[in-house]
Amino acid sequence: MSERYRYRASTPQGQILEGVLEAPSRNQALDELRGRQLFPVTVEAAPEPSRRSRRLVGRRAAVTLWARDTATLLDAGLPLDRALAVTAEHAAHDGLAEVLKEVRSAVQSGAGLAESLARHPRYFPPVLVAMVEAGEASGVLEMVFEQAAQHLEESTELRSQIQSALLYPALMAVVASIGVAVLLLFVVPRFSAMLEEVGSRLPLTTRLLVGGSELLVGWWWLWLALAVLAVYGVYRAMGDPATRRRWHATRLRLPWSGDLEMKYATARFARTLGILLKSGVAIVPALRIARGAVSNRVVAEGVARAATAVAEGSALAPALAGTLPPLALQMVAVGEESGRLEDLCLRVANTYDSQVRRALRTLVSMIEPAMILIFGALVGFVALAMLQAIYSINTTAF
Repeated sequence: MSERYRYRASTPQGQILEGVLEAPSRNQALDELRGRQLFPVTVEAAPEPSRRSRRLVGRRAAVTLWARDTATLLDAGLPLDRALAVTAEHAAHDGLAEVLKEVRSAVQSGAGLAESLARHPRYFPPVLVAMVEAGEASGVLEMVFEQAAQHLEESTELRSQIQSALLYPALMAVVASIGVAVLLLFVVPRFSAMLEEVGSRLPLTTRLLVGGSELLVGWWWLWLALAVLAVYGVYRAMGDPATRRRWHATRLRLPWSGDLEMKYATARFARTLGILLKSGVAIVPALRIARGAVSNRVVAEGVARAATAVAEGSALAPALAGTLPPLALQMVAVGEESGRLEDLCLRVANTYDSQVRRALRTLVSMIEPAMILIFGALVGFVALAMLQAIYSINTTAF
């Protein structure tokens, strides 16, 4: 029965590698490392991870870890077949482990690695497949996997930062909505029943508060039906390509969020294009693949038109005019003229990534006090309405 061993080993070049392998005994684990041309430093027994812990790792994160591990193993001199076997054995996601076994079987049958990866688009995005194909053609597969891992890590980091930045305002909005709903559904109706027994004329603020509560409590079924119809209507509308395109175009014209979405789309497009060009992919296929990294349809259509224009002999910067911001176009033009287009594309991506992060930090710093003020104003209005009602009752009583 095999056991798991965690190891630290040195390559012939002096690089320290860490990982986990399975072997019947520690001595056979040492032999396995020596067979990989690695010099063991430490080899210790490691507990078997549960299937639950492997499922906790997301598919995207698992693919990123796989690309990084594959780059390390190939750089250490392992053949591709052995590298696929090792990474499949220790994949951080159950589904990815099965897919990697299928990829290895396809490679052993004579298929190319890029061709084998392309059969599983759910795990391996087109940009990764294109980079691997270029790496196979140029014979620098380990370098391509290193660049692919870096690209996936940077994309995941930016997406994670955006989600983290928006999580707190969204949580505050949910808590504030729940607080107001509790006041209108439970607190105000009981207070309203007490006021009806008195029978005196209530102040305007109290009448507004009671009316809002009655509207919400008495017509809850109508609000629920309207919400369901609205969700269904939006879902149907977004299913129409023309409507979705108009919505994407409208988003880009919004005062603040439109500029932020354009910068985010520019960063994703430029980073994908730069990585593909750096990996040896030709400009036209790289443009068509980078188009898939852009979620906004209007920007994606502009990139598609640019790919067609470049295929017909146009320069890239003029072809992208009207699609990307002016600063990005200038840097792309400089990259074309200097022959360093891939480096300038990555610089564009870094520039706009930084701007998106700064904008999100500013947004969060503005939304937080705004949410506090809005919720405080709502609670203050409820308190004022109740106090005015109590004061009015006391005045009438005396």
